Amino acid sequence: MDIKEIQSLIKFVAKSGATEVKLETDDIKITIRTGDGNFKGATTMVQQIPVGQPIAPMSHAQPEAPAAQPVESTSKDTVKDDSKYITIKSPIIGTFYRKPSPDKPVFVEVGSEIAKGDVLCVIEAMKLFNDIESEVSGKIVKVLVEDSSPVEFDQPLFLVDPS
Repeated sequence: MDIKEIQSLIKFVAKSGATEVKLETDDIKITIRTGDGNFKGATTMVQQIPVGQPIAPMSHAQPEAPAAQPVESTSKDTVKDDSKYITIKSPIIGTFYRKPSPDKPVFVEVGSEIAKGDVLCVIEAMKLFNDIESEVSGKIVKVLVEDSSPVEFDQPLFLVDPS
């Protein structure tokens, strides 16, 4: 985890209203505490645990709850090698919604063709609904998160076939 990622995490936690966030991997421990109302600043403690190997970059924050199971997948002819697909990840922590509102249809389904800039889902964070737009064009191969479930920063949401 580099300094820019740590700074982004500190800013996000400060804005989120959370009083304390702990992130721990095999190589690094981070605790971010914000004030209890009397203190408006943030205190950060970063402790690197010495290991024999260099620190590997974190792929995403580890959720405390078990990861959600994939909601949909393509037919049996799905290629098991997902390396050719692009993973669209959550840019924020919040609640994942596939629909703009309960009475509306989902933004995208497996097999949907998407273009750069298309809204794929909404993530609610602190009562704000954030449209998550695609940064690539292609076809949705898999939806990796259940509707109305919590998501972490950098958690995979969709697999897209760019071809």
